[in-house]
Amino acid sequence: MNKSGVGSAFVLSLALWCAPPALAAADSRKAALNPVISHDGLEKVKTRDADQVYARPGASLAAYSKVIMGPVDVAFAKNWDPKRPGSSFRITNEEREGIRSGVSKIVRDEFIKTLQAQDGYPVVEQAAPDTLLLKVSIIDLYVNAPDVASTGYSRTYVTSAGEMTLVLEAYDSETGQILSRVVDRQVSDTRGGQMSWSNRVMNAGEAELIASGWARKLRKSLDKAHGVGKK
Repeated sequence: MNKSGVGSAFVLSLALWCAPPALAAADSRKAALNPVISHDGLEKVKTRDADQVYARPGASLAAYSKVIMGPVDVAFAKNWDPKRPGSSFRITNEEREGIRSGVSKIVRDEFIKTLQAQDGYPVVEQAAPDTLLLKVSIIDLYVNAPDVASTGYSRTYVTSAGEMTLVLEAYDSETGQILSRVVDRQVSDTRGGQMSWSNRVMNAGEAELIASGWARKLRKSLDKAHGVGKK
């Protein structure tokens, strides 16, 4: 499956949905995704599978059969100013961190589950020639109605749980060379525009749906690079 030039870069780009290692630099990194050639030598690829895709010309995923994946970093949208349901009081820092860690776990679990399913790509901890390093982040997380513990009783009805953007970067685990970067924003739309009660279970379920969609695209592209499913 080794290819060269833009063709190979296209295959690589479909597989990788990447995140910047430092969330503090998220805004500047997003701005750097606009040129045809990125600051780190990646070429912009046209695709309908993600909002922004960059891949290293001539690179291929065919050599990678295992994956390293650390914790998923999560950054809220700058304009997110959450209030307790039915109240004018903001949620606490502890509650905010609970949401952050919850989304991080959901995204990481969905990727690991999908990558490893059905004799897939083992998630390991040690670098090796056949191991891909994935750095995943969620940025611009906006939860429309965060469900937190409250002494009062209140229900909030929304048409969408919110939105989040996945940024995923893939590296050769031994050399550290970046191979691909993909950025994709998703808005929860499972409610079909209808108002429904927002609660913790529903919010988590919609986050899982978005994360599993990203993970399936990654798995499908890795399979394509390895010729899986071809006779």
